[in-house]
Amino acid sequence: MTEIAVARPVAEVPRRTLRGLLEPVVMSVTPVLLAIVAGGILLTILGRDPLSFYGDILQQGMLESFGLQQSVVRMATLLMIAAGLIVAFRANLWNLGLDGQFLLAAAFVAGLAPSIVSSLGMTVGLTLCFVIAAVVGAVWTLVPAGLKARFGVNEIITTLMMNFIGINLANILVKGPFLTDAPGVPRTDILPLAERLPVLFDTRIHIGILIAAATILLVHLVMTRTPLGLRLRVLGANPRAAVHFGLRTKRLTLVAFMVSGALIGMSGAVSMLGDWGSFRADWNPGYGFLVVPLVFLARLNALATVAFVALFAVIQIGGEYATREADLPNDFVLVLVGLILFFMAITEFMRVRRERRLAFVTAGLASRLRRGGDDG
Repeated sequence: MTEIAVARPVAEVPRRTLRGLLEPVVMSVTPVLLAIVAGGILLTILGRDPLSFYGDILQQGMLESFGLQQSVVRMATLLMIAAGLIVAFRANLWNLGLDGQFLLAAAFVAGLAPSIVSSLGMTVGLTLCFVIAAVVGAVWTLVPAGLKARFGVNEIITTLMMNFIGINLANILVKGPFLTDAPGVPRTDILPLAERLPVLFDTRIHIGILIAAATILLVHLVMTRTPLGLRLRVLGANPRAAVHFGLRTKRLTLVAFMVSGALIGMSGAVSMLGDWGSFRADWNPGYGFLVVPLVFLARLNALATVAFVALFAVIQIGGEYATREADLPNDFVLVLVGLILFFMAITEFMRVRRERRLAFVTAGLASRLRRGGDDG
């Protein structure tokens, strides 16, 4: 009996390890596949050809040179936002003020960049613009971070409030102190193409994608290989245990919030300095809340986020063409995102339910084995 009991767990170790590796992948990919199938059924009901629709997305968003370049450019901004979200979510802090942080940093960068770059030169000027964006994003998290750390106020409420204020303050800046003298739609002065982020080779892809990739890699290394990352993960997993271990939870809360806001603010700099060159009044692409499900699909793994951000960028860029060809509103792409969220919630519910059932069965077997040993 003893030999069998010892040999069985040893034989099962490889299978458990393989299952442990595959389960997160399956749990992440399944909602995407189900959303594609459900979207295809919806397209069929609307009288559209699903294969043609998805084919247009792939063709325009990934297979054609121009569309592929646009997808990579879009990835740069989205990856920076994802990096900021991962820092906050790993610490179990819901930074939902990301659109306000993004837009406010973008407004400051767009309003100041033309004069800064022209006076200091590209290298120093663009670097300073990134620093300004990081500071603006970090400062905009101080109120919810301070209230959370000092008084335990729910950060979901405070970040959403700051989000609303940040979005409107960005518009005030564009229509006020940063307003250009040129006629037309209220906007900031345009940063000339020659003074924006340098492009790679003979493409439209700028070095923002390299900055974003380096940031994602740095976040991954910090969260998995450094004492700070370990402290943030302990705080996120069990705040009471973090206090018991002597961690300074208030300071960690402030650090996580400010780093998250700084990275999201830098995404605004990437967008302005690489993509647009100017901030128009009432402009809000709503990138923030679109990235949230991608981060959770990647299980808060910074490296895995790259694949989901790439997929979403292709869907966004190719979806604009596909919806026009199918005579559908451009918001149909958001329907696909909503379906991903819906199926992600279902798969997560099924996973938790299965784990609870397994834990119940395991506890029952252990109880029987103990009773059998006592009887023996």
